[in-house]
Amino acid sequence: MTRAGPAVYAGRVEPLSLSEITRRVSELKLEHRSLDAEIDRLIADIQADEISIKRLKKRKLWLKDCISRLESALIPDEPA
Repeated sequence: MTRAGPAVYAGRVEPLSLSEITRRVSELKLEHRSLDAEIDRLIADIQADEISIKRLKKRKLWLKDCISRLESALIPDEPA
């Protein structure tokens, strides 16, 4: 089994398999889309709390960064 990328469990770092990375990327993309819909809904609401919107946007950006890091772990290293 090929392993790539770390995961932290109870203070230990465990490498993730490629299938685990793929599954995690799918989960993060789903959450990212969900946040996008929630942000759009809040922006349309006149009484929406700007701090809540800002917090959700930060979470969405963090998810995007996580997705990018995990997807880069799926790209095989090419010899120089």
